[in-house]
Amino acid sequence: MTIKLPEFSFTDHLLQKGSISIEDLQVSMKQAERAGKPFQEILLEFGLLSPRKYAEHLGEFFNIPFLDLSSNEIEAVPDIPISVKFLRQYRLLPVYMDDQIIRIATSDPLKLNVIENIKTVLNRKVEVFVADSVEIERKIEELYGSGASSMKLILDDMQEEELEILGGEEDQDVEALRDMASEAPVIKLVNLLFSQAVEMRASDIHIEPFEGDLKIRFRVDGVLHDQEAPPKRFQAAIISRVKILSGLNIAEHRLPQDGGIRLRIMGQRIDVRVSTVPTLYGESVVMRLLDRSSMFLDLESLGFPGTELKLFEQIIQHPHGMVLVTGPTGSGKTTTLYAALDKINLPGKKIITVEDPVEYQLKGVNQIQVNAKIGLTFASGLRSIVRQDPDIVMVGEIRDLETAEIAVQSALTGHLVFSTVHTNDACGAVTRLQDMGMENYLIASCLDCALAQRLVRTICPECRRSIQVDHRALEELEVDNGNGGQITVYQGEGCKRCNKTGYRGRTGIYEMFIINDEIRQLILDKASANILKREARKFGMRTLREDGWQKVKSGMTTIEEVMRVTQIEENY
Repeated sequence: MTIKLPEFSFTDHLLQKGSISIEDLQVSMKQAERAGKPFQEILLEFGLLSPRKYAEHLGEFFNIPFLDLSSNEIEAVPDIPISVKFLRQYRLLPVYMDDQIIRIATSDPLKLNVIENIKTVLNRKVEVFVADSVEIERKIEELYGSGASSMKLILDDMQEEELEILGGEEDQDVEALRDMASEAPVIKLVNLLFSQAVEMRASDIHIEPFEGDLKIRFRVDGVLHDQEAPPKRFQAAIISRVKILSGLNIAEHRLPQDGGIRLRIMGQRIDVRVSTVPTLYGESVVMRLLDRSSMFLDLESLGFPGTELKLFEQIIQHPHGMVLVTGPTGSGKTTTLYAALDKINLPGKKIITVEDPVEYQLKGVNQIQVNAKIGLTFASGLRSIVRQDPDIVMVGEIRDLETAEIAVQSALTGHLVFSTVHTNDACGAVTRLQDMGMENYLIASCLDCALAQRLVRTICPECRRSIQVDHRALEELEVDNGNGGQITVYQGEGCKRCNKTGYRGRTGIYEMFIINDEIRQLILDKASANILKREARKFGMRTLREDGWQKVKSGMTTIEEVMRVTQIEENY
């Protein structure tokens, strides 16, 4: 088969068709370069194109027929001399074969060497079709796989008498635990958990023991989902395997432990933070998956509204001052801070951070890991690094007065300081510092901006559809619908691409509290958070819910998502 390459590029084709914008293209190409991934992967990961649309465009661009696997009846090709492993690896789906030809669906028609190898081995003409990569994977498993789940296949290999443990964990022999954890089926089972989690884009794996069963849950886009779990009797072997991998003491079941694992799964380098705590029915394990290759996002990719993005970019260019990011755990504060540091990480500036933990390594940035066991706290680390002649300092979190005082003094003596605090809204950052014992005149002098943020799930582009809502549906969201009539919003119906959730990926909603002269005077006058917020809104500050509503109207997320992550605002 010969594929004629067009004279202009695939990106030109996408732009010409209006499938992506110039801005999306620039951000995606920059992210692809940083992550070391093909540009096409970034398009799919960011949801800028669905797998189906991407395949349709490829077919149109290379003049190759598109095959809709979801609506066409495809049967397995009998006696095909190609291994299932090969089909999975290259995402190839044979759809027809006779003595002269073989027809193959692929998501990447440029794998010419693979196609030529098939032609040579089978001694047949190869006809290529382009198809949705997700549908290809599903059909390979359906037609050429075993039909049984991977979990069941592994469990079938486990002999009950080999792994069943009687008695409580405190009675178990350490060597017996180590032997069990080294059994091939146990290794496969734990590896399967990691590969499934990465495939589903999970941020956390939860292994939770209960009285009669063992529960496995993945956190995907901020929400936990139950997964197929092995029987309770395999609990000790699985947890011991995880503890061995993460360098924990498998003989200790009564105390919490923390460790880490470095893995390479499906071509991705994954760092895993492991935490175990003793519960009534055994040790509960939570593993946080940190994908180094997909961490770095530009500020433009995080969901900032245009006006707020320009203001924030101006503020982080200041030579000194303090910028605080607020929100609960898991709201994306660290990602925002890393994106801000990356924006201003220039050869002429020295940046030092104190973090707990250091989640990702930033090139050209001096990063310090907090270690309370040896006395290296946020306060002591910050006290030391101000003598290292930095231009920019990032403190992972301001938790106490000592850390707050050193951070404020650093901002007042010519450093630009970034940090986080746990508050419900942006204005609450001021009252939190006051509650710690910080003087109002110091806060007013150094604070430039407080940014509150939350993460909302974005609607799956594959199954998104429009719906009509009236003003009654918007009352709880507390937004003004103008004329009170119906308005069009969007929601996801649920499909294979989004695991039937209707959502795929997340974006941020923001509340930016800019400290101008009027606000500084109110801080000096010890004004309450309510008064600060009322005044800030006069100057154009948008609340979290208001920013969320803008993203609902633009079709990025749903009313339910905004309601889930924000609280009812008082009238200001």
